[in-house]
Amino acid sequence: MRAFRRENLHSIYILLFLNIAFYVFQTQDVEKYVALFSLDRTSVLDGQLWRLFTYQFTQSSAISLFFSLLILYIMGAVLEELWGTWEFLAFYLLSLFGSAAVGMAFGFPLLGSYFLTYSLLFAYAHSFPEQTFLIFFVLPVKVKWIAWFAAGLLAIGIVTLRPPSIAALGGVLASFAWYWFRHGPARILPRKVPAAFRPAPVDSAHEGLADRNLARFAEMKRTLAEGTPEERQKLAESIGKDITPGVNICPPVDYKPEAEDRYCVRCEGFAECSVRFLKLNEPAAEDPAVEGEDNRKTLRHS
Repeated sequence: MRAFRRENLHSIYILLFLNIAFYVFQTQDVEKYVALFSLDRTSVLDGQLWRLFTYQFTQSSAISLFFSLLILYIMGAVLEELWGTWEFLAFYLLSLFGSAAVGMAFGFPLLGSYFLTYSLLFAYAHSFPEQTFLIFFVLPVKVKWIAWFAAGLLAIGIVTLRPPSIAALGGVLASFAWYWFRHGPARILPRKVPAAFRPAPVDSAHEGLADRNLARFAEMKRTLAEGTPEERQKLAESIGKDITPGVNICPPVDYKPEAEDRYCVRCEGFAECSVRFLKLNEPAAEDPAVEGEDNRKTLRHS
């Protein structure tokens, strides 16, 4: 693939802003907003083409907006970092217009961004099937099982002829077709080859990077536990030299270098996250007064 696809311009933040801005407009006058921005075939054919884009920005409530933003931020930001902005936007717009095309073809109006939720979830689950999410911050579930559950709900909606589900299927198929075209059938549906005859991965650079980062993390843990402040500072400066500018890094809670999916140690932002980890886990300096008191107690007992 062409090298420019990996450039991340962080378009996800523009999409987040648009969702919030349109929701503010929606709360002013819901009926007028729906009449102006919903996807309606007659209005689109009359030349109101903006509806093909704006129908996605309707939310049923503030809670609906929150979860839409959460999914868009968590999954969309990672996929944009993985693919690059242009490929991510192509995926996003094909999902948007695929759903719109189905709505136009069947003549039913569309509101909301539910179609994008399915597209993002399926793409994310394919890329990181072993990634674990905490449902309600308590129940750990792998994203591949969440995707299968969502696929079941989508299938039920299609069988029962629910217009939103049928439109979502159009968006999913359109974005999947793009994903297939860009990444090829071998990557989407890998052949089942016996392990003994399976060739080594072509791209071993990422695995080599992962191994080096795992070794670096082991050194970090040792230095935090046993090293002096000077050694910790020196290690942070050494790792800091490998920071890649412009990488969208995850929150500190998601820094898990030893996770089975090896996502962290393959990420371009590992160095920046590691420096932050060292700073956040810097041992507290011991109070000299307390240390002196401990020494006096030791002398009295000796």
